[in-house]
Amino acid sequence: MEKNSINRFVQKYNLAGLIESVKWDVEGTTLSTSFISDDKSVLGTVTTKDFDFEKGSYGVYDTTKFTKMLSVLENDIELSTTKVEGKTVSLNISDKGTSANYMLADLSVIPVVPDLKQLPNFNVDISIDSSFITRFNKAKGALADEKNFIFECKGGNGKIIIGHSNINTNRISIDVDCKCDGDVDPISFSADFLKEILNANRDAKTATLKISTDGLAHLHFEVDSYTSDYYLVQIQA
Repeated sequence: MEKNSINRFVQKYNLAGLIESVKWDVEGTTLSTSFISDDKSVLGTVTTKDFDFEKGSYGVYDTTKFTKMLSVLENDIELSTTKVEGKTVSLNISDKGTSANYMLADLSVIPVVPDLKQLPNFNVDISIDSSFITRFNKAKGALADEKNFIFECKGGNGKIIIGHSNINTNRISIDVDCKCDGDVDPISFSADFLKEILNANRDAKTATLKISTDGLAHLHFEVDSYTSDYYLVQIQA
């Protein structure tokens, strides 16, 4: 097994440490996880279809610690489990000269992710490409203290704004290629999470950001064997 394949899976949900505690589910050669942020502003799923491992559910409580342990090993690794009285208690990772033992958490301490069965109508469709990712990251870096961004659309012209306020403030406005069902009043989401979502999925050639004026945004990425979906909940200003 290649360590890099696990790292790609992890970075797509860990989001540079913003999401730590998740349940890994293995079924056949599919590895998947659902996750939710501590502040409940972001939730999503990540799946890869190229993971040959023992079927089961595994509680990964501290993802950052797991990735740090994984970083010690070479790329070509072996992955196995340790069981006590029939219960899987740890993941064992090894290469030719090094081994690591990562203790798994009881699934009862992993946050429960709501099932998004009924999604609202998404009436905004924004194209995401490498140019947008670069511009957004530079804008967020310039206004690092701004935690949120807003989207608005007037007369078919859509903008994402960091630093938006009803008074005169430092702000950066980015024109976006979008399709909107009519005008859209300013709607706010987490800029911190959007930045890390975009960075974690730079390997995807194309992606979409859909927004519902009912208060939900959806990002979808596909690359190689990986599929990632993220839902950002509106943040009230």
